[in-house]
Amino acid sequence: MQILKSDFFDNMGLGDIRTKVANRERLTFDDGMRLFNCPEPLAVGALAQQVRARLHGDKAFYVVNRHINYTNICVNGCAFCAYQREEGQPGGFVLSLDEALARIDASPLPPREIHIVGGCHPRLGLDYFEALLQAIRQRLPEAVLKCFTAVEIAHFARLENIATREVLERLQAAGLGMLPGGGAEIFAPAVRERICPRKSTADQWLAIHEEAHALGIKTNCTMLFGHIEARADRIDHLIRLRESQDRSHGYTCFIPLPFLTENSTLTIDKPLTGLEELRTIAISRLMLDNIPHIKAYWVMLGVKQAQAALKFGADDFDGTVVEEKIGHEAGATSEQGLTRAGLEAMIRGCGCTPIERDAYFNEV
Repeated sequence: MQILKSDFFDNMGLGDIRTKVANRERLTFDDGMRLFNCPEPLAVGALAQQVRARLHGDKAFYVVNRHINYTNICVNGCAFCAYQREEGQPGGFVLSLDEALARIDASPLPPREIHIVGGCHPRLGLDYFEALLQAIRQRLPEAVLKCFTAVEIAHFARLENIATREVLERLQAAGLGMLPGGGAEIFAPAVRERICPRKSTADQWLAIHEEAHALGIKTNCTMLFGHIEARADRIDHLIRLRESQDRSHGYTCFIPLPFLTENSTLTIDKPLTGLEELRTIAISRLMLDNIPHIKAYWVMLGVKQAQAALKFGADDFDGTVVEEKIGHEAGATSEQGLTRAGLEAMIRGCGCTPIERDAYFNEV
């Protein structure tokens, strides 16, 4: 392919970056910005694919999972969030334990991973979540419970007036296996002040994940992009995640989340394009040299764009999901869930080999 020839990268101003990638050298902030400013996104994607192939060959992973959103009532009121409701507001809900378990029981396939997140409810105590995890563990002892963002962990700690580490320890004892990685948004303080001023700070988010890693709890990590942040903010975010991984070695997968604009109070001057989504995913693969997996989250990307992302450095297609509320409230037009056969067909259609995995990326 023409784009793989060295003179092509030289002409794009990426010759030295191509050499770094080939030699497995760490990219700098300036390298990341040059990748964003490169006029040819296919050149950036080709570099990311070299890293992806080195790590995973033609494998593309998926998991049989089940999402549960236990409440949309939240005290944070983030400007970008279409999911949040105030207590007493029409449309607000809280699942009872029986309702949550009924959703588990209705899963088309026994899930290997249960993904549970929700709003920061002002009155749901830690005992509710301990009981929920214990009940699910009894029903599905082999499933990994991947539950609660760092923002939720910080909220539980405030409600209970205990340290976040104690919250993690109690939830781990109840069955918690992983943290899902949401709530990171963008780490840049000035942006955070505008989009989520009541939410945990970047430092708090990172500290909670590193506490989890110290307890042996693996986590994912995320970045919400395409709203009011600058490209430099994205590179800063990726580098802070990379530095955190250097310290604690517990991040399993990075999930780039494109901002969906429906029902948001944010005014977006320059809407995110499909190519900018793919470029950001590719740069994530290139910058995050110590995080093994990059997810193409089909719920928010859409299935076809997620397939394209598998050619721009991503290696994971997420999973069956079954029911998802947060992204769809914000305008996601993807299906609510996918079948195992559908996931495998879409992965094969990209020229990749579908590999079923568990939550920790062990091949099934």
